[in-house]
Amino acid sequence: MEVQVIFALSLTIFFFHGAHSATFTFTNNCPYPVWPGTLTGQGPQLSSTGFELASKASSTLNVPAPWSGRIWGRTQCADTSGKFQCATADCGSGQITCNGAGAIPPASLIEFTLAASGGQDFYDVSLVDGFNLPLSVIPQGGSAGCGATGCPANVNAACPPELQVKGSDGGVIACKSACLAFNQPQYCCTGAYSQPSTCHPTQYSKIFKSQCPQAYSYAFDDKSSTFTCSGGANYLITFCP
Repeated sequence: MEVQVIFALSLTIFFFHGAHSATFTFTNNCPYPVWPGTLTGQGPQLSSTGFELASKASSTLNVPAPWSGRIWGRTQCADTSGKFQCATADCGSGQITCNGAGAIPPASLIEFTLAASGGQDFYDVSLVDGFNLPLSVIPQGGSAGCGATGCPANVNAACPPELQVKGSDGGVIACKSACLAFNQPQYCCTGAYSQPSTCHPTQYSKIFKSQCPQAYSYAFDDKSSTFTCSGGANYLITFCP
């Protein structure tokens, strides 16, 4: 069952028009290809919703503001019998481009809201949908705030057996969230656990947090995981930082 996760940036944010455009630079430091995917939540559709990024390669994407959405990296992808598929974070489109489809968990996510009320950008790295590969976000430019964030650790190496996703060779290629693995309210922050006062860190979310302290580990993990930048920054997004 695909888990529906609330955007970590779903605070009430109001957009204004005439804002700057941002350049996202994607760099792949992994020793294998990565296929970045993009999903627009609000604002214009980006010029690319998915592409291949070879090991050690870089690519840029112009993002007109205001804009909100998600970015992730797919791994172990191949075109088999005319259908493009990835072993982790596949978007299910059957193509390299995701065409409005999001990542199928588990997936490490970057979430952006560019040019929100007051001209601030909001961004975070989220492991609420689980983990598939390390990544980071570094603002370039900007005038206030503008801290780097990310999940540089290989969480797969610390993933407990009950959350592991294994590849064809038996190695761990992704780590499920407890919500995805067990579909219980205390892990999904739903039902009686749908408020910050009732949904607290669990033994599983604490594993993610210990590996990547700056990243969201569960739905209400806001205090240490939401970052802001003012002044029209561009952003460097790195896989395997």
